[in-house]
Amino acid sequence: MPRPSSRISAIVPSGKDGWEVHSAAWARKEAGEDIIMLSIGDHDFDTPSQTIEACVTAVRGSNHHYTPLPGLPRLRKAMAAASTACTGVATSPDQVIATQGGQAALYAAVQAVLDQGDHAIVVAPYYATYPNTFSAVGVEFTVVETPAEDGFQPHADMIRATLRPNTRAILINTPNNPTGAVYSRQHLEELAQICREHDLWLLSDEVYWTLGGGEHISPRSLPGMAERTLVINSMSKSHGMTGWRMGWLTGPEAMISLLINLNLVTTYGLPAFISIACAEALENGYGVKEIAERYAARRTLFLDAMRGMNDVTVRGSEGGMFAMLDISAIEPDDEKFAWALLDKEKVGVMPGSSFGEAAAGHIRVSLCQPEPVLREAALRLRRFASNYRREAA
Repeated sequence: MPRPSSRISAIVPSGKDGWEVHSAAWARKEAGEDIIMLSIGDHDFDTPSQTIEACVTAVRGSNHHYTPLPGLPRLRKAMAAASTACTGVATSPDQVIATQGGQAALYAAVQAVLDQGDHAIVVAPYYATYPNTFSAVGVEFTVVETPAEDGFQPHADMIRATLRPNTRAILINTPNNPTGAVYSRQHLEELAQICREHDLWLLSDEVYWTLGGGEHISPRSLPGMAERTLVINSMSKSHGMTGWRMGWLTGPEAMISLLINLNLVTTYGLPAFISIACAEALENGYGVKEIAERYAARRTLFLDAMRGMNDVTVRGSEGGMFAMLDISAIEPDDEKFAWALLDKEKVGVMPGSSFGEAAAGHIRVSLCQPEPVLREAALRLRRFASNYRREAA
């Protein structure tokens, strides 16, 4: 075939995307093995029934046609209200644009603020798609690791050390995937100071904001940051709607106006019936409280089951849908540990190094399973860790 573009070839340059253990675990489960899947952040429960019924009603109501490029007015109004609650900054509908999930919001944000030749900073550990999103745009970036021993909090001095004359943006995620870390106000204020001093954009992924371990602090609410912050959000986690592919981006009205043109050449709008269902879910908070309580209970259960486990340390794990376990005292190679756990105990987890070197020596455990399954997984993990030490000896 003719040569593909360098842009598309560079998205996953090595052919290795970090999901190999998960893919193998999924294939083995599909083949009938008793695999406990703790490797992916997808709910084990359905979308709330009220949201489903709202979608069915919308479909039957002939909502099958094109929608406005930035999203239906009702949807944008509901998203603006959600952004006001999330970020603590009064938000108008003209300051939000609907996207195909949080990933499309991230892609739009990166497209919006960076040109080829610009430089960005990505705070790690990071969600697995972050590097490849920058690669897809053809932008150079530097990964700044956060210290595991400090609960994966971002350090301003480490970020300052990577600044360049052509640095234009910093990307963060709080509550964090994969670590579950919730960035403190002090660390966010120090980060905001860097952005103000160097006239940088801050891309803030806040898709887990309803699943935090306490008060959610958005950097958009800090002094001088509303005009230089783009907030990525999604209904996937907060409203139990991963497969519906609905997210949004919040930012200055002038930037959002420009981003409408990106939708013109990418999505050309979103499905009307899904948009209506999402608007109703946002307006009524379908499932939000129940989902947050469910994950808080699961987090407590799993972390309690890990307490007293020799040579395993819990890091971060304050919010979101994941627990992060430091297993480096047992096996420094987290990928080797994850493969062996899958083979010996049939538990699929993600190697921490899939999310950046800051998480090397860790495994990410998804809490997207019922409590009895999490208890069984904890038993298998404890048994495996104990046997691994004996076998190594």
